[in-house]
Amino acid sequence: MSRLTTHVDVRLDGVAHGGWCVGRHEGQVVFVRHALPGERVRARITEETRRFLRAEAVEVLEASPDRVAPPCPFAGPGRCGGCDWQHASLDAQRRLKAQVVAEQLRRIAGIDREVAVEELPGTPDGLGWRTRVRFAVTPDGTVGLRRHRSHSIEPVDYCPLAHPGIDRLNVPRKTWRNAAEIEVAAAAGTGDTLVTVTPARTGTPELPALDSPVTVLRRSRNGRVQPPRGRHGVTENAAGRRWWVSAGAFWQIHPAAAETLTGAVLDALDPQPGQTALDLYCGVGLFAGALGAAVGPQGRVFGVESGAEAVRDARHNLRDLPQVQITRADVATHLRRWTPPRIDLVVADPPRSGMGADVVRRLAALRPQRIAYVSCDPATFARDLAVFAEHGYRMDGLRAFDAFPMTHHVECVGVLLPA
Repeated sequence: MSRLTTHVDVRLDGVAHGGWCVGRHEGQVVFVRHALPGERVRARITEETRRFLRAEAVEVLEASPDRVAPPCPFAGPGRCGGCDWQHASLDAQRRLKAQVVAEQLRRIAGIDREVAVEELPGTPDGLGWRTRVRFAVTPDGTVGLRRHRSHSIEPVDYCPLAHPGIDRLNVPRKTWRNAAEIEVAAAAGTGDTLVTVTPARTGTPELPALDSPVTVLRRSRNGRVQPPRGRHGVTENAAGRRWWVSAGAFWQIHPAAAETLTGAVLDALDPQPGQTALDLYCGVGLFAGALGAAVGPQGRVFGVESGAEAVRDARHNLRDLPQVQITRADVATHLRRWTPPRIDLVVADPPRSGMGADVVRRLAALRPQRIAYVSCDPATFARDLAVFAEHGYRMDGLRAFDAFPMTHHVECVGVLLPA
């Protein structure tokens, strides 16, 4: 292809992981955003490699029946990169995600399985669900969101995906001088709100007055959080318990995700009184708490988490369950050094990078009866499943959840059994 070519007309015949549709132009693979399978589009080239092109659809020449008008005025080619599928109906979004999960399982793990992506309750229009939003700030204090694969910022005055508790603060409509990022959290069940400000390279952030009561924290350049006023976190409700979540600790961002995923994990593991369970990447203790209640005082649960804030939160949250022990450690290092008792059940909820071959191998060597693998990335999920298969475990069940409407992300819970 000539390097002078800036646009191509292409028909899309498939979907790829990451919010892309796939077609070919003059024999070369083209990955296109803002398109749908079956469409013919005029696409602007954004990246060219020897193997493929990346592009974004700037004109729809033949539209899919699944195409809808994006609900956000900031979505579209060259604009906010936070959403991938606003131009698709919600049913179509879930079908596309199911296709991606199935394709990753087949291509990477050699698993042929039909996949259905389940809707989470509470957000039938796919909006207003995001209880955590990270805004970027321009040098003049204007708030926005990052463009796709870019450090540039799309100014916004609201985000349709943001939970009403976040929207009430009007963070994007204020000027934040000397700030680089603003992280906003809203606890859907308790009404707690939290704003954490990361300073720019020079100057001290100027904190504007917000339009609703809120806790405001300031993150120093060494990463520590300093509270100009208020508390260091929010309180969440899920799985019949109350959870303290510090600034910087992980919590599911869809209001229904924590409850739904806990139920899916318990269904997958079927814990019984007296059993011993292991919770890897346990965060603030969500799954460890549910397992601790299920195995009872005669059972044991070992949680492993590397984040200091999350470990403190987990120990605080589960202080009434003496059968639960939380260890601060890197999971791979801990498994290499640990001499465990017999482990009956395992739940693992790793970051997007997945568990990795070393963790999978050491976990399989413990020979648990059942493993629940919670994943937000189909590619690393499939990669790890392939390694599990090499070490004597097969996937017996799979559920997938639309925990991130309008984006390409999908949450999976796989149950693994000894082969």
